[in-house]
Amino acid sequence: MKNLGLRVDFHVHSLFSDGELLPSEIARRALALDYGAVGIADHVDVSNLDLIVPRIVKVAEELNKHGEIEVIPGVEITHVPPKSIPKLAKYAKELGSKIVIVHGETIIEPVSKGTNLAAVKCTDVDILSHPGIIAISEAELARSNGIFFEITSRNGHCLTNGHVALTARAAKVDVVVNADAHAPEDLITQERAYQVAIGSGFTREEALKIIKNNPAKILKRI
Repeated sequence: MKNLGLRVDFHVHSLFSDGELLPSEIARRALALDYGAVGIADHVDVSNLDLIVPRIVKVAEELNKHGEIEVIPGVEITHVPPKSIPKLAKYAKELGSKIVIVHGETIIEPVSKGTNLAAVKCTDVDILSHPGIIAISEAELARSNGIFFEITSRNGHCLTNGHVALTARAAKVDVVVNADAHAPEDLITQERAYQVAIGSGFTREEALKIIKNNPAKILKRI
């Protein structure tokens, strides 16, 4: 198999929302799985954004001093009214979040209709996670605004990976593979990420680009 490079995942939850681990343990476990960078993106809405982001920024700064793995402070804006997304995404960036993810219209949760559209129209959003049965018109907006789609290894959310892959390819939207990890066993290796991309319908060449080149694009711009 070709050299797959170091793993980069932008979507991991800590115990600051519904994850099981402290940020320090996330970083340590990710390093043990040959990660080059890991994004801690806890669930936020207007009630907790200003509490969580500064704490994740603080721990990321401390961990990054040691140079073993890059810890990226982020958020996942979750189950908010679609009209609130631009305001919260902008505020998250102002507080120091390097990655803003929006919890997309997964088919397994009652996410508000219009969430995908609001996310892809917002230039402060970086990644739309598990966007479900997303429309081609929404994908075209995502491409125009430089927003990535997430292919996920998470149970349930992954049920629409095939549709997301087809739509992303048709609209030429960049894709990343994230784990949406909540527990230690949810973290995936680079080889598994490669397999998830292929299993979603991408070619081997496309899968290599998705797991190596596309994360590098995000890292460069943050």
